[in-house]
Amino acid sequence: MWRSIASNALTLLVVALFLLGGILLWAQQEYSAEGPLSAPICLEVPRGTNMKRVSESLADQGAIISPMMFRVGADYADKTQSLKAGSYLIPERASMAEITEVITRGGASTCGTEVVYRIGINSATVQVRQIDPATGRYETMAQFDPAEGDAPADYTEVRKAGDTRYRVALAEGVTSWQVVAELNQIDVLEGTVEVPPEGSLAPDSYEISPGDTRASVVERMSEAQTLILADAWANRVDGLPLESPEEALVLASIIEKETGNAEERGLVASVFSNRLEKGIRLQTDPTVIYGVTEGKGVLGRGLRQSELRKETPWNTYVIDGLPPTPIANPGRASIQAALNPADTSYVYFVAKTLDPADGHVFAETLAEHNRNVAAYRKLEAARE
Repeated sequence: MWRSIASNALTLLVVALFLLGGILLWAQQEYSAEGPLSAPICLEVPRGTNMKRVSESLADQGAIISPMMFRVGADYADKTQSLKAGSYLIPERASMAEITEVITRGGASTCGTEVVYRIGINSATVQVRQIDPATGRYETMAQFDPAEGDAPADYTEVRKAGDTRYRVALAEGVTSWQVVAELNQIDVLEGTVEVPPEGSLAPDSYEISPGDTRASVVERMSEAQTLILADAWANRVDGLPLESPEEALVLASIIEKETGNAEERGLVASVFSNRLEKGIRLQTDPTVIYGVTEGKGVLGRGLRQSELRKETPWNTYVIDGLPPTPIANPGRASIQAALNPADTSYVYFVAKTLDPADGHVFAETLAEHNRNVAAYRKLEAARE
């Protein structure tokens, strides 16, 4: 009898432990799962508050579903006593674990006003943005071109504030010379930096702080590109006519400059891969342009016939294979396209319309390509 009771008790204990383990596993998954926020919010954490009040505020603003689970998770992660006062930007879909990390790591306030230094292919702009409390989204207060003169009063004011955030945003396809030239104009950065190798910087958005050195920002951009390229190279398809990650970066930069249409990057990549495989010259205008400018600014005009014929290390109408260096800093999508091109037999393409956003038409034969070129020339003639 006692043996039976002990056996049943043991069974119940095992079941209870199993259920408890399941509940803990489920709770851990929920704590790390994507949150319900559909738009960023600005969370105020007053001095002297506690995690209970913060969790309730988060629930009221729709950032979490269960205040109790949030507190238990924070306590389990040993974060409860690390709560820091401040104003925090909670991103959309942030998990409870991510929110806990934001409000306990401290440092400068991360919500309110931000300045974004945008480095584009044709120009650079400075945006002053502020959180709209009603929507939780950033609204642009001021935008200006630093090359055109004095900064507006809005910029001057937010530069004085201690809780302003700063970011540098690189567009895909900028050159390393352009990046350094614009970093030199950002007044919150310090020090000097040499122009890094072309293609070595990852186009992305980078948080910066007043007093950061330009060299440290470039180093972060370079480290990010190294990781992106290494990952893409490790996951490349078989049989590519590329001998190294460096060659992949060169091809990716050409793809980046040939199309801004995300849907056709793989097709453009297939054309260049097929040409390399067949020993056909790439014959792409962006490489000729780079041979003229060497990445130091924008050409600002059409190519001349003399430039198309002139031999430079980058002129793919004259040289065989790939040029010796990238011609810009390609983004992640173009790097992935270079290493995972579409499976086609295309070896030609030309713009579909006079609007670059409309993309290209592709062809397998020269006769088909000539017809596509003739159609494009008619559009040009009609415009003139």
